[in-house]
Amino acid sequence: MKFSLYKRTFHPLLLLMWLFIGIGLRLINLTAKPPWTDEFSTLVFSLGNSFLPVPLDQAIAPDVLLQPLRSTANASINDVWTHLSTESNHPPLYFMLAHWWMRLFPTQDGLVSLWGARSLSAVFGALSIPAIYALSWLTFRSRLVAHIAAAIMAVSPFGIFLAQEARHYTLAILWVIASFACLVIATRHIQTRTQLPILTALSWVLINALGIATHYFFTLTLCTEAFVLIFLAWQQLRALGIGHWALGKKNYFVPPTPPLPPSSTHSPWSRIYAVAAGTFVAGVVWLPVFLQNSYGDKLTDWIQAPRVGFAWISPLFQAFAAWVTMQFLLPVESPHLWIVLVSGAVMLIYFIWLLPILFGGLKVRLKQPETHLMTQVFILLVLSAIALFFIFTYFLGIDLTRGARYNFVYFPAVIVLLGASFALSWHPQVGRPRSSGKKVVGIILLMGFFSAVTVLSNLGYQKYYRPDLFVELIQKTSQVPVLIATTQRTHVHIGEMMGVAREFKIQNLTSPTPLFLLAHQDQNPNTSSDALLHTLKKLPQPLDLWLVNFYAPLPEEVKKCAADMQSLPSVNGYEYKLYHCKLQ
Repeated sequence: MKFSLYKRTFHPLLLLMWLFIGIGLRLINLTAKPPWTDEFSTLVFSLGNSFLPVPLDQAIAPDVLLQPLRSTANASINDVWTHLSTESNHPPLYFMLAHWWMRLFPTQDGLVSLWGARSLSAVFGALSIPAIYALSWLTFRSRLVAHIAAAIMAVSPFGIFLAQEARHYTLAILWVIASFACLVIATRHIQTRTQLPILTALSWVLINALGIATHYFFTLTLCTEAFVLIFLAWQQLRALGIGHWALGKKNYFVPPTPPLPPSSTHSPWSRIYAVAAGTFVAGVVWLPVFLQNSYGDKLTDWIQAPRVGFAWISPLFQAFAAWVTMQFLLPVESPHLWIVLVSGAVMLIYFIWLLPILFGGLKVRLKQPETHLMTQVFILLVLSAIALFFIFTYFLGIDLTRGARYNFVYFPAVIVLLGASFALSWHPQVGRPRSSGKKVVGIILLMGFFSAVTVLSNLGYQKYYRPDLFVELIQKTSQVPVLIATTQRTHVHIGEMMGVAREFKIQNLTSPTPLFLLAHQDQNPNTSSDALLHTLKKLPQPLDLWLVNFYAPLPEEVKKCAADMQSLPSVNGYEYKLYHCKLQ
């Protein structure tokens, strides 16, 4: 009786352990890193506030700049949608959920709780652990594969990086996992020549609709699923035309028993077509909202830069970095060179050791009749997603590889394949000690844990902006009142300055006294120059002028100030110049 109880509770308890580890890692140091511009967008819009009331072209105090981060009692979901649809380029589902969630947490110095905002993403990230367990079990009918996939997800540096940001990516990952689960079910019905249940079809449409309502790039996930279904249909047509369609002795993309063609009366294709149609409608309804948004192009300028010189090959390195960090990442962004070099060397050695294990496991899975088709499906999901990224990058001029976070569209498929491959190492093999296979899995999970600690310590996947370091620099350098000026085109640039103002606020710093200038710039950069000129004339001197990410000609008034000639450190996200202005 005790043994039977142990058997029934072992797997749930083990999964609970992975979940406990995963949520713990995602909540550790949750607010240690300052928020960056995208997170400020989440905070402001989720509160139901707007960036538009922030005064432009005039000197403002930190409290004025931070006003959109204060909760408004009468703000509603309608306000969330109104401001988001007119000032940003994202669908509203996550922001609406965050609106309710953040109300559960007390304010921090009068500002919205960063821990509260980030914890929602962390919770969704932790839920991806049992979700990937379920998807892996559904795909390979193996608890071992499911547990290894769940353990890898729990410590994935990429997964933890996304889970510690107040953004929508971890919720989108849950929809990706759910949509892949529907694809697996559909593939099995294609394989067994049975009709797709109506409940599965309706659920698939609903999941896809929620995915699109969370992030528009979820459509890339849908494209990868479409490629898989088209390939399965093509296989059926080849089976109908030539009977047996093995193209070579080592062709691993040939199923053992080709299913009936799409025209079969028992085929699930009619309902799959209905799912496609329903998903298409669910996506098209957002098209007018997306097209009417005047901020769309401005907010995506950073991934549409012209490609010259090294920029032609940089996407290859960016993509490779995103791939490997789904499983391992050591402190390659440490300020100490020797740590960077050692970390890079260890990662290279580990990668060389890991690669044959990974591909060897996938090769075995493709050879096994019971796992061939599903391995094939998930490999196609990953390869088609990678192909889409490079098509957008090299043919459409939109470099998706610059944002590692966008790899959420196929991240779960990678984890499933890793679990399926590494599970084969768990069992003893001929000529190998019984414990060596388990040691392989142990090394992989231990490397994942160290990688998680790397992200938590901000030594990998560092924040793009470090306002905390910039404020520390101002404190050490300026002894007189400070004007921090930047050119402003979108709320991204307001967010950059919000980060600095927030650091002054939460550290309760009043000396030097900071003021902020958001010099608006549209087509003519001279408008920013004029705004800076008029502001300087109104402010008393002496004054330290910090030009931060200021992309406009310098007015004559600035040239009268003395440029600081010290060798000051660079700060992530804040390209600056310092001028000391004194009365002549």
